[in-house]
Amino acid sequence: MADIHDARILILAANGFEQSELTVPRDELRKAGAKVNVATPDGKPIRGWNHTDWGETVEADLRIADTKVEDYQAMVLPGGQINPDLLRVNPDAMRRVTGFLNSGKVVAAICHGPWLLVEADALRGRRVTSYKSIRKDVENAGGDWVDEEVVVDNGVITSRSPDDLPAFVAKIIEEVREGRHTR
Repeated sequence: MADIHDARILILAANGFEQSELTVPRDELRKAGAKVNVATPDGKPIRGWNHTDWGETVEADLRIADTKVEDYQAMVLPGGQINPDLLRVNPDAMRRVTGFLNSGKVVAAICHGPWLLVEADALRGRRVTSYKSIRKDVENAGGDWVDEEVVVDNGVITSRSPDDLPAFVAKIIEEVREGRHTR
């Protein structure tokens, strides 16, 4: 069983992330004792989307290309419509997502974040949730979509929207404590 105080967690994000879906997990996981890094495509600050308009800027800790799967226990993929759409065509981002999935480490995606799991072909036969507008994308990728606030299938955590953030963050902490999963 891993201690959250020893955990390093990576958040992958680009411009257009849903503001609370990055800042709430980042801040709550840090409060719980984890070391959290935000990685962006170019290592520069990114700007969030706050419900209906541009939100705050978030500082990056490093470039996605400079991250290593072996340095972290978990990955968080915030949603928003723009962010995951940019990341799923970014080769470095997709290498990290696939690397985390293959390693058995915790992968947590919220809202539109599961688009990255669709792109990684990681949903076949997996029970998941997402924002309702990408339900068909998830199902077409072989996922068993359910309408629940948080769903875990073998260390892959998914949630629907910012309303689910308390359950989402709590489940990340729980899964990090469990450690690696065989997939």
